[in-house]
Amino acid sequence: MFNKIFKLIIAGLIIAYAIYQFIEGNIGNGIFLILLSSIFIFLYFRNEMILLAFLRMRKQDMAGTQKWLDKIKNPEAALTTKQQGYYNYLHGILFSQTNLTQAEKYFKKALKLGLTMDYDVAMAKLSLAGIAMQKRRKREATMLLNEAKKLDKQNMLTEQIKMMQQQMKKI
Repeated sequence: MFNKIFKLIIAGLIIAYAIYQFIEGNIGNGIFLILLSSIFIFLYFRNEMILLAFLRMRKQDMAGTQKWLDKIKNPEAALTTKQQGYYNYLHGILFSQTNLTQAEKYFKKALKLGLTMDYDVAMAKLSLAGIAMQKRRKREATMLLNEAKKLDKQNMLTEQIKMMQQQMKKI
């Protein structure tokens, strides 16, 4: 895994060599090198380890997800801000099954760093609402549930939100 700056440097060097190939008349080589540099540019914006961790998460393989996340040694140096948000989001999901205090910390940090998709923000707020409800903080849980409901534009979380609202009435 490369540092995020090295990915851009490698892409820049490949593009410079592609321009040299165009000048020399090797159009095919230049096109291939431009396509090759686009891989490094893509990996700058979408970290390969986080992509593989999301793949493991889709298969419900929590141990595999943790393994891929553990390969990121220094998230601040290797990831952009949004990627750090998703790094913490994935850790929050993993810890929500074992350690709620740790999961709450990761979800709050993920929301602070920012998540790209509204669905992910809604899911993080819904998870935080569940944690707050278990810790008997009803006002905070209600506020987070309302925010999650506003962000859930495709109504993918409506069932979970209704279920949590029913559970809140019992508190």
